[in-house]
Amino acid sequence: MKRSVLCVLISLCLARSAVALEKPEITYKIYQFPANAIPRIDGDPTDWAMVPDAFIIGTDQLARDNWSGQHPDPKSLDVKVKVGWVKGMNKLYFLYEATDDYWDFARPGTTNDIFELIVDGDRSGGPLIGRFHPSTQPGARGTPPDPVEPPAAEQYIGGRQAWFEFQGNQAQNYHIFMPAGDKDWCMAWGPQAAWIKSLPYSNIAYKYNFKHGEGGKLIAEFMITPFDYAGAEGPGRAVESQLAENKIIGMSWAVLDYDGGGNTFWNLSPKHTMYGQASELCMFKLMPMDPTLQKPIDAKWSFKIIDIPRKVVAFEDESMGKVTSWTWDFGDGTTSNEQNPVHTYEKSGNFVVILSIEGPEGKSQLQKVWDVTLK
Repeated sequence: MKRSVLCVLISLCLARSAVALEKPEITYKIYQFPANAIPRIDGDPTDWAMVPDAFIIGTDQLARDNWSGQHPDPKSLDVKVKVGWVKGMNKLYFLYEATDDYWDFARPGTTNDIFELIVDGDRSGGPLIGRFHPSTQPGARGTPPDPVEPPAAEQYIGGRQAWFEFQGNQAQNYHIFMPAGDKDWCMAWGPQAAWIKSLPYSNIAYKYNFKHGEGGKLIAEFMITPFDYAGAEGPGRAVESQLAENKIIGMSWAVLDYDGGGNTFWNLSPKHTMYGQASELCMFKLMPMDPTLQKPIDAKWSFKIIDIPRKVVAFEDESMGKVTSWTWDFGDGTTSNEQNPVHTYEKSGNFVVILSIEGPEGKSQLQKVWDVTLK
């Protein structure tokens, strides 16, 4: 009886320890840069000075992936990451600043200090590498458990087939070399590597003055394009993830620190297999622009031709700030005070359309010259 009670107590203690080591869920923030302040990929962090410290994701957020709860010693490895985006562009920008007492980057292959970045732009989740695919041949899946109802033997696919038809398609994994030395800047882990790690989809610049085996500070500034679909066939069929204010995307990273020997794996996600399981990524929110960088009232609008023969155009107000009145001048001698009017033009032509708005913070106007063109 005493032995049974003792076993129960030990089990409870272990369960509580596991819960204590489980990292609480955090929604990290992605800073919105104004369109006139897009970060220049040059290794100079000056562009990021406007980003508040609250957006820094630092060493304190990284933990050893062995459930020990251990964090990196900042005296040995200190990492700070900022992430940004620009409204209207499906790009993610990164500023990576790290101080390490031993930079390892002289050996071939992936034996290199690495920033491993995984992005799932639409949070579709699921596996993103071949050996975790539910239909991959037995024994090739790695650590995740087999499906509850595994496919019949004839339905299994080979590892190479999974690589070319599946890996990196709906979420992408980048092994970014810190620094790259004489290597390409990253290993994009999938067949889309032939195009996804080059302009116009990605770019990087480094700044450092140390040699292999020395300590010092490294700055890496880079951008990537997240894809809802990125196949081996090339960018022609690729589908970029659409980035918008307040959208949540899946993302995580790990810092692999070699120090001249075996690597130590420092994770942002509490799940080790987040590198191949998009469902284990962290949540990142695309933030609205800081109010201090916005005009208190700013007229903006768009349009869509909804009936070409009858020359019907739908106008949409996209103004910023508190607006109490709208005045549309359609350029054909007619006006409207609706917020989102639908207008029928009597004749073909090129029109200068003007939206004038007013509110407690003042007035604003935006005209577009010949954007609305009807034949």
